[in-house]
Amino acid sequence: MNYFPLSARSWTLALILLLGVPCTFSSCSDDEDDELIGNWVRRSDFEGTPRSDAVSFVIGDFAYVGLGYDGDEDLRDFWRYDARLDFWTRMDDFPGSARRAAVAFSTDERGYVGTGFDSDNDVEFRDFYAFDPAAASGSQWSVIADFPGSARYNAVAFAEADRGYVGSGYDGNWLKDFYAYDPATDSWEQIVSIGGSKREAAAVMSIDGRHYVVTGRNNNQNEFDAWAYDVTSASWEQLNDLDEDDDYNIARYGAVAFSMNGLGYVTTGTSGFNVSSTWEYSPATDEWEEKSAFEGAARRDAVSFVVNGRAYVTTGASGSTRLDDLREFLPDDESDDDD
Repeated sequence: MNYFPLSARSWTLALILLLGVPCTFSSCSDDEDDELIGNWVRRSDFEGTPRSDAVSFVIGDFAYVGLGYDGDEDLRDFWRYDARLDFWTRMDDFPGSARRAAVAFSTDERGYVGTGFDSDNDVEFRDFYAFDPAAASGSQWSVIADFPGSARYNAVAFAEADRGYVGSGYDGNWLKDFYAYDPATDSWEQIVSIGGSKREAAAVMSIDGRHYVVTGRNNNQNEFDAWAYDVTSASWEQLNDLDEDDDYNIARYGAVAFSMNGLGYVTTGTSGFNVSSTWEYSPATDEWEEKSAFEGAARRDAVSFVVNGRAYVTTGASGSTRLDDLREFLPDDESDDDD
């Protein structure tokens, strides 16, 4: 075999080409990331123990976060967040058993928390409690009627017109049944089940009287079908699948979802590995657009809330580490990693 040695000039050109290829791809990737709109700004850390699988609800000008799992034990403490002051205050502890993966919803005056899982004793729950922020310290919680479905965890919940709705989840079987709670009568009634697949660890966005249940898993696989519940017609409508466009990367479980300004958002969660991508949903077009990725550690089982039109994500798990950072999402701002 004959060998043809390269000249010094040829070696220099070859090295430039070889070194230039990865830089070119890296540059393209950075340009693509820079084009995504939306900024995450760190606020005052959640003041309780770092945790995952907590719950959150909003009443008036305040958000409330509590329960969850700190990596060693389930928790009962609750905290109030004042977005105006960027300040946390401890509330009365939850009166039921410590638990994780419960659900919560709220009306104009009260929050409601129930279901969940006791990891120490391997027990699921059906009990429910109401939280009254106007009550004196020591008497903020009261018992309400038990959830009528099976004891479960990783369900979803939402509220509309002073009624709460709870469904799906896991009780040893993946579930799709749904129930409505009326605080005026302290009673539950079963409503039509969500269409399509059973699911646990899904997420829900509430937009203009419709409630969008997306993501989740069934039989240990991500679910791609998405559904909207209309309270007025008491019916579910199937939406475009989450993989309708090959460029979408929305399917996951253990994500958070929230809505503001007539649009919905999904971020964090896991899909075999934790993800940070953030997607914006338009009900008018039933389409998704990618936004800037969540800037904290990639995580699953966080919580989100919206107070006075401002959206936040906090807590969650990254591997075996539980987290307590709080980040606000500004969907129309340019991304800035330094704030």
